[in-house]
Amino acid sequence: MRLRHEVMLFAVGGGIGFVVDAGIVQMLVSFAHVNPYIGRIISFLAAATATWWWNRSHTFAARHSGRSLLGEWLHWMALMGGGAAVNYGAFVACLLAFPSWHKWPVLAVAVGSAIAAGVNFISARTLLFKRAKTRS
Repeated sequence: MRLRHEVMLFAVGGGIGFVVDAGIVQMLVSFAHVNPYIGRIISFLAAATATWWWNRSHTFAARHSGRSLLGEWLHWMALMGGGAAVNYGAFVACLLAFPSWHKWPVLAVAVGSAIAAGVNFISARTLLFKRAKTRS
């Protein structure tokens, strides 16, 4: 039961991350005329930070990392690097396969995010938030 609850909360966090990621990259491309490949790097950093906050506060609230906030955030960003590689690879593949998506990179963000979600959940749960919190 706990695992299912964590998966559902992780999905909510993923939705939040998607809104942040897609919103920022789309704004950068549409309004600042930033290259979508560069814009995606910027948007990923913001989205990964938002999902870290959500997941530490909600999804894995009953677990702890045993790290300081900064240490936990850095570990989260490093772990999400694996998912980010999968995510960015799918993003680039979509932009190459569908050149018209350069104007609507949000579509490629959605594909990459969906593919990387499983990688991110498994690494967060097993490598960072792996211990249950003890009651004081």
